[in-house]
Amino acid sequence: MFHPSTSTAATSQSGELPARVAWHRPLLAVAAAMVVLAIVSSIGLIVDHREVTGLPLWAKPLKFALSILIYSVTLAWLIGLVRRGRRFASWAGTISAVLLLVEMVVIVGAAVGDTTSHFNVSTSFHAAIWGIMAVSIVTVWFAAMVVAALLVFGGRRGGAALGDRARIVGIRSGIVIAVIGMGLAFLMTSPTAAQLDNFQGIAGAHTVGLADGGPGIPILGWSTVAGDLRIPHFVGMHALQLMPLTALMLEFLMKWMSALRPERTRVAIVVTLTALYIGILLLLTLQALAGESIVRPSTLTITIAAMLYLSAAFAIMVILVLGGRWRAQRGQNALSIA
Repeated sequence: MFHPSTSTAATSQSGELPARVAWHRPLLAVAAAMVVLAIVSSIGLIVDHREVTGLPLWAKPLKFALSILIYSVTLAWLIGLVRRGRRFASWAGTISAVLLLVEMVVIVGAAVGDTTSHFNVSTSFHAAIWGIMAVSIVTVWFAAMVVAALLVFGGRRGGAALGDRARIVGIRSGIVIAVIGMGLAFLMTSPTAAQLDNFQGIAGAHTVGLADGGPGIPILGWSTVAGDLRIPHFVGMHALQLMPLTALMLEFLMKWMSALRPERTRVAIVVTLTALYIGILLLLTLQALAGESIVRPSTLTITIAAMLYLSAAFAIMVILVLGGRWRAQRGQNALSIA
């Protein structure tokens, strides 16, 4: 009988990493394939100087290879942490692995054919290919929601394998924000007014306010003159890695910062940073929809961003002060008991 993932994972104690994780093997296989594709795409950038929509032809395969590599490894790890509903999570991961490969086959095929894969409905063939991509990525999105639901609503049994409560909050908030970030891609799929007025076979756009293909950040291609919906999409998706890493970093720092040793201190900091992340994601989305370039923010955008960061910094400072008191109080209680 086929089992998509390995069989066991040890439950960790607070402050310790899990000794064994049941990594999801099909997703790891996809990650290995993306390493090879990233190398091939990097060579393509050097030897093939063709461009599509103003970007090097092999930039998109390289970007997606790296993105899917990171996503596959992270999701393979998260699925290994699921306890309640492991079978559903494993099959969600296997479906994701297959469809992510389909996505990359289309993207690389478009590059080889010297054309764009996204939003291309110029012929019935290209429309069918774009339809396959759309169905694939929507299914991957739903699969991520399945894993998110199992991690969020797994209860104590589901949370036990994740470690202490701060790590649980980091992992769960990360995957929920990532699902939201993936969902932001739907904002790119509707044809723009300019496309409807003069249809050229492209229905949908990354850029808001100007046509795709203008000046952009090297490799990433994010517009430097208009709004770009790829930015909140990217930032949202990578909460999947950043929020768990934040919790793990706090565990590492508590060896030198006694105020971080109480578990509730780290939980409060992760919750604060989650709120900050959501606020920045919302701001980036509104900035993109307003047609404002990420490198030329308005005074209002800068002001809101500063308020968000300062509020989070103040909250963390208060939490650390309280953390020191909690630490001292616990020490006093231990002495009184002794």
